[in-house]
Amino acid sequence: MLYYSTNNKQLKSGLKEAVINGLAADKGLFMPEEIPVLPPSFFEKLPDLTLGEIGFECLKPYFCPEIPEADFKLLTADAFNFDAPVVPVSENIASLELFHGPTLAFKDFGARFLARVMARFTVGYAQDINVLVATSGDTGSAVANGFLGVDGVNVFVLYPKGLVSDVQEKQFTTLGQNITAIEVDGTFDDCQRLVKTAFMDEHLKDKITLTSANSINLARFLPQMVYYFYAYGQAIKQGKQNISVCVPSGNFGNLTAGLIAQKMGLPIKRFIAATNINDIVPKYLASGHYQPAPSIATPANAMDVGDPSNFVRIQELFKHDLTSLQTVISGCSVSNELIFSTINTVFHSYAYILDPHGAVAYHALKTALSKEEYGIFLATAHPAKFPETVEEIISQKVEQPERLKAFLNGEKCVKNSSNVYEELKQVVLSKAL
Repeated sequence: MLYYSTNNKQLKSGLKEAVINGLAADKGLFMPEEIPVLPPSFFEKLPDLTLGEIGFECLKPYFCPEIPEADFKLLTADAFNFDAPVVPVSENIASLELFHGPTLAFKDFGARFLARVMARFTVGYAQDINVLVATSGDTGSAVANGFLGVDGVNVFVLYPKGLVSDVQEKQFTTLGQNITAIEVDGTFDDCQRLVKTAFMDEHLKDKITLTSANSINLARFLPQMVYYFYAYGQAIKQGKQNISVCVPSGNFGNLTAGLIAQKMGLPIKRFIAATNINDIVPKYLASGHYQPAPSIATPANAMDVGDPSNFVRIQELFKHDLTSLQTVISGCSVSNELIFSTINTVFHSYAYILDPHGAVAYHALKTALSKEEYGIFLATAHPAKFPETVEEIISQKVEQPERLKAFLNGEKCVKNSSNVYEELKQVVLSKAL
């Protein structure tokens, strides 16, 4: 399998080069040159497969034979060694709980997989690989914990000062070892811009080897398709049909993975792209006019993205045909007030605790769902990661999992940078060289 650049389909790379470089030479995002359809036999056995077994089957076309199949089966079993249950919330709506991994967020799927693939591909490199990742919340903790202690890999996590929750911050600023947290005086969009600028800096790349662990890296976003197959299998086992899925969306890697799963044969009827008030994509789906904007801080901070990188991949999947896109995806923007009221209503009506991102998805799904459909929304983070918001609304404590308590007892250690690139560059060089 080769991977082409979204800027130029003739510019292609092999898997190892695409994973290590993150971006194509022309700064485009990598896309697989073909998307195979899985055989009927896979879907017949799907309800009884584990996450690891599903990961092996649906990711094999993209990662084998570069990774031998026997090794790849072990890799997927190890990367996806936790559950992602479909939990009924109301009569025709269920939650796909993606927060049962090590950092209690859906990013554990992609980050753990990428770390294991990268560890294989960087064996024998003459110099360390330096991973730059921008985070608006959960990406930083998942990537940092996924790569923690991996020989030959340094990780730099850029995050906007004061714009991630205290719990999220603790998860990637207390680790040490090969993880460096950089607190940027700016927004997530500034952090993402700094990472992209670093990849375009030939002087920096002459000195150190750079790659990305954001969802711009194909080995970070492709494994996210695994839980869409797993959710469908569980729903079928529960006797459900006519299934639609709502995806809380920020940088749109999560939805991209779901759409690729659909193109591989997963019979999801349609997707709802739920955003907070950073509603660039819902506006585009309604008007055909794509207009990036500065991101606005919200309680659903991981979705505070004003120019989602992965949307170009979605456009590629639909050949830049808006009408075709609109047949599969609808958009919905949810205000801060609706986030708060949804957490409150769902808790008191169904005794189910939503985090702010899950609240965005639940509200959008409830608004869009027809009586004939069964809806699954992605619960992307444990509510205990947002105690400042959730506990005030439901007027009670959210029980903290033991692995979260361990992070909270750690000591924060960060580097600081303005949103000026040269300052960030010096921080990276001082640590990487």
